[in-house]
Amino acid sequence: MVLGNPPYSILSANLSQAARALVEPYKYADGVRIRERGALQLEKNLQDDYVKFIRFGQWRIERTGQGILGFITNHAYLDNLTLRGMRQSLMNTFTDIYILDLHGSMKKGETTPNGGRDENVFDIQQGVAIGLFVKDPSKSSPARVYHADLWGLRGEWPSPQPGTKYYALMETDIATTDWTELQPKSPFYFFVPQHQERLKEYEQGWRIPDLMQKYSAGIITARDHFVIDFKQDALLARITEFRNSTEGDHELCDRLGIAKKKGWDIAGARRLIRAESNLPERIQSLYYRPFDIRRIFYHRALVWGMSYPIMRHMMRDNVALVCTRQQSQKGEWALVCVSNSLTESSYISNNTREINYIFPLYLYPGEGEMQFRLGRRPNLNPDLMKAFSSKLGLKFIKDGKGDLAETFGPEDIFNYTYAIFHSPTYRNRYAEFLKIDFPRLHFTSDKEIFSKLVEKGAELVSLHLMESPVLEQQHVQIKFDVSGSNIVEKVIYNGTAKRAYINKEQYFEGVPPEVWDFHIGGYQVCQKWLKDRKGRKLSYDELTHYQKIVVAIKETIQLMEEIDQLILAWPLI
Repeated sequence: MVLGNPPYSILSANLSQAARALVEPYKYADGVRIRERGALQLEKNLQDDYVKFIRFGQWRIERTGQGILGFITNHAYLDNLTLRGMRQSLMNTFTDIYILDLHGSMKKGETTPNGGRDENVFDIQQGVAIGLFVKDPSKSSPARVYHADLWGLRGEWPSPQPGTKYYALMETDIATTDWTELQPKSPFYFFVPQHQERLKEYEQGWRIPDLMQKYSAGIITARDHFVIDFKQDALLARITEFRNSTEGDHELCDRLGIAKKKGWDIAGARRLIRAESNLPERIQSLYYRPFDIRRIFYHRALVWGMSYPIMRHMMRDNVALVCTRQQSQKGEWALVCVSNSLTESSYISNNTREINYIFPLYLYPGEGEMQFRLGRRPNLNPDLMKAFSSKLGLKFIKDGKGDLAETFGPEDIFNYTYAIFHSPTYRNRYAEFLKIDFPRLHFTSDKEIFSKLVEKGAELVSLHLMESPVLEQQHVQIKFDVSGSNIVEKVIYNGTAKRAYINKEQYFEGVPPEVWDFHIGGYQVCQKWLKDRKGRKLSYDELTHYQKIVVAIKETIQLMEEIDQLILAWPLI
């Protein structure tokens, strides 16, 4: 028997060759090596200490041929996508697995099923679970997996009140717990319940990576404050100082507040910058947060993760879908947006599990590659386009938009996708599945519905890229009439007066509560944009931009309702 409460630290100090080799089996699922995109997330998760402790206990019991492993640990392994190999391996080793999820994750913002307060049994932020893994030599694998939840307040020790977590843990055991038997299956082998009634329906849709096959995570600079700025002049001045200063490398970085990331060759970086004859040419537009476009010095000397193979396509005439593979935070799924330039890795979420992936619509030939007739080709699976063309009865053209009477094009597909993903019914109907993998897209065979959804999606794209003429026409309805410093000091919202204050005297008026509360991904947009400018004096252009943001969100809410009214029945067929 192996029992314990092992440490959990994703920044493990146990990185010896033996420790790394121990979790090697967890890198495979269904006999195939798991390959994840984005910041080496699989390797990071596997090196967490609690994962290694579970693997060590599993290894010991494998050697003896029988036994019980009982650990209370981080509960992330129950549904983390990258740890699916771990779950399958545990099922193949043991004969019975019991998971009591104690929840209590502050990182996920967990609440009880009825919306009440949910507390951790420990004084930590990470939710936890008790895992009992049984290997009975009289039974065969794979294991039967049982699951139960424990929600609510933790109680006072040593005399907890009935109804609390501590009381339940004291008064119940494995025999008296109300277990639900799960049926973990490929490809994810989840150790949490999945509502199966709509799963087959949802799985008929196409995963976005199957539709748009070239994609990557967003840009990670490792030094945002230095290589990203609101204004090009300020950014260029810093880069010029980094290049020209006579100070020592480390002294300069200390003075400029540049993080000296392990393995970064500062001297080499400065040599590369000095070799550049035209520094302004390296400055590009960057989608940093929703509706927040900044400037970046996009150069390998200073940007740690450039994601260049995909981002080079975004320095041309293009548009990209931005979404995540899973949802970790509480609330309705809203992890989708659009970009037409370089895109930062936390554009729609800064949660470490909600990696922002960029799917460009068009791919441009690189240096030395064969030139396409139109200079670019759609990043759309040709087999799927052929299938949809047959289903819809329209001919697919490889660039631009079709007439939607006889033809459709890549931009029609993009706009249709954007509309579907903004349907409130879609988000609610498939909420359980949107949490665990990339969104799936269902295609209609109804030309009229397709055409109308393409139109609505195009309006949304135009709003979110701040290109819609509606913004120019209506932004004056959002008032900013009180004169003052224009400095963002403390952001306060007054829902009754519909005012978003930037300081004690000045405010934007005409901001409805539903607009103020609106989220794109992990951000409450109207609040986030202002808070990110705390201490900054807003220029005339910035004031106007914020007014347009309010209009864009107001119009988005209306369009989302109109999209739902168009789709009379689910699933789309």
